[in-house]
Amino acid sequence: MPPGPETTADAADGDTVGRPGGPSSRSPRPPGPPARPDARDNAAGRPQAADEQPEAGDAAKAPVPPAPDGPEASNAPDAPDAHPDAVSAAGAAPSRPGGPTRLTRLVRLARREARRSVLAAVAGLALTASFPPYDLWPLSFVAVAALALLTRGRTARQGAWTGFAFALPFFFFLLRWLHVVGYDAVFGLSVIEALFIAFLGAGLAVTSRLPGWPLWGACLWVAQEWARDRTPFGGFPWGRLAFANTGSPFTPLAALGGAPLVTFAVALTGGLLACAVVAAWRLRRAVGDRVRAVRAALPAVEAAALAAAVVLAGYAVPVPTKAADTVDIAIVQGNVQNPGMNFLGRPMMILNNHVDATLALAKDIKAGRVKKPDLVIWPENSSDLDPFQYAEAYDRIEEAVRAVGVPVLVGALVDHPGKPGYVDNQGIVWDPVKGPGASYTKQHPVPFGEYVPFRQQLSKVITRLQRVPRDFYPGDHTGVLKIGPARLGDVICFEVAYDEIVHDTVMAGARALVVQTNNATYGRTGQPEQQLAMSRLRAVEHGRAVVTAATSGISAVVAPDGKVLHRSAEFTRDVISTSIPLRDEITVADRAGAAPEWALAMVGLLSCAAAIMIGRRGRPDEKGQQ
Repeated sequence: MPPGPETTADAADGDTVGRPGGPSSRSPRPPGPPARPDARDNAAGRPQAADEQPEAGDAAKAPVPPAPDGPEASNAPDAPDAHPDAVSAAGAAPSRPGGPTRLTRLVRLARREARRSVLAAVAGLALTASFPPYDLWPLSFVAVAALALLTRGRTARQGAWTGFAFALPFFFFLLRWLHVVGYDAVFGLSVIEALFIAFLGAGLAVTSRLPGWPLWGACLWVAQEWARDRTPFGGFPWGRLAFANTGSPFTPLAALGGAPLVTFAVALTGGLLACAVVAAWRLRRAVGDRVRAVRAALPAVEAAALAAAVVLAGYAVPVPTKAADTVDIAIVQGNVQNPGMNFLGRPMMILNNHVDATLALAKDIKAGRVKKPDLVIWPENSSDLDPFQYAEAYDRIEEAVRAVGVPVLVGALVDHPGKPGYVDNQGIVWDPVKGPGASYTKQHPVPFGEYVPFRQQLSKVITRLQRVPRDFYPGDHTGVLKIGPARLGDVICFEVAYDEIVHDTVMAGARALVVQTNNATYGRTGQPEQQLAMSRLRAVEHGRAVVTAATSGISAVVAPDGKVLHRSAEFTRDVISTSIPLRDEITVADRAGAAPEWALAMVGLLSCAAAIMIGRRGRPDEKGQQ
């Protein structure tokens, strides 16, 4: 095609116009609808660049304008995809008979977006590396900055595609521990989670034209997590920016606004870094002019300084750790025979492992080698048989509890008393004199792992779901339990990822938190480290010590300031004996509850609405100027 003037597409209608580059701002067009001006001019009044080619007849009628500068130079929408009636690269309208098919347009779009998609995927992988077991937390805001730059100045559709290209590799490698179930499960869950980031990418693109866009982008990150944490099937909070920053300068912010405030701070830092990059890129035009260079450098310096201030803000937040009392505990990690889906082994094996480890602890106490604890904590599923249905299991638990002589928190699956065919995942307080007493039932069973939605329909298609023979029934109250002299809050496994469950448990009077978990299925995959990171954040958020008891590891003790005081190795038998602080004081985050998250999410959504309204309001004015 002969060279000619660059054209760009209207963000809404996709009509093409020539850019200013000579005496006339537009080159002559063939007969047809009047051309519309570019609706995607940036805040500074400079038009965004375009990828499409002009019509052949315009080649000799208008000079080629200079290319715009800045990282956003290639951020304009592509004409064939901006609107069904837009002129294609070959000069044909896709909607006309004989024009490119939808598949052809998609292929062209994929080709045009290939480089940007690769960069987005690399940024997504960088975000994965910020999470455990890698813990390269600075990459979290670097990845956010990269996504902000890649979506800046794009259309909503292009931003959505970039967000999806960013999120799919991120979630795939973050959730790779699900490969023990099947890589199809990894991919399927990753796609579902990536769709939320696709909406985020669209929002980032739309709000990038507003003043203060780093702030609106940070609010949109919170809105995306708010939605993803709640839907579908109760949500899946894995991969929140806050969970990559449980040992960073951002962590103390959790005491003020919980995980949402940490996510907001990380995303704001990334957005400010992106803003600094955009401003620094524009310095090229000021080369040789000292005054212009200084003026142009100020926005970059200001954005970088603000980013540094946000990073350091956490150091100004006090994290109270003073204990009102202490309690001596012992965590029993009995271990399992095999990792993976078949961790249970033969019946009674896991229970016997925990009983034997507790009997060994009792011998050490009697011999004076270990101080007698006030209570003992067993993990989730430490009894692999219902002790109320199998006398042998009941008797073995009784033997261990009486031998150690203190209450034991036992994890067991028991038949639901009022719903035949359902199972309760419980933590049971077992007293050496009174036997089993108060209990807590897991409130948030894991979909497709502990219950099967649409079981009758899906089980016919996915036969693997038949490995979940019975559905777990959700509990209806918090897990505050009196165990010996302590009032502890029990949270079972994945529940530690959900803000509301942990918050409600603390507000109900828990003086310390216990996370009973069974990570044997996902041992040595990085999942136990990711879950331990959540415990660290919860410790700071609520000012409580957090005890994690796992069948095969990682069992750990986390102080109220988030420091890991003790941790076990995976797939070993271990007993951790220590003292933990008990606290009654609640944090600002406890008082605020979900209010900060709702407020930030609403600001993000309103910023999108404002950007859309401003864009629509500006179009008629531009038409009238033609």
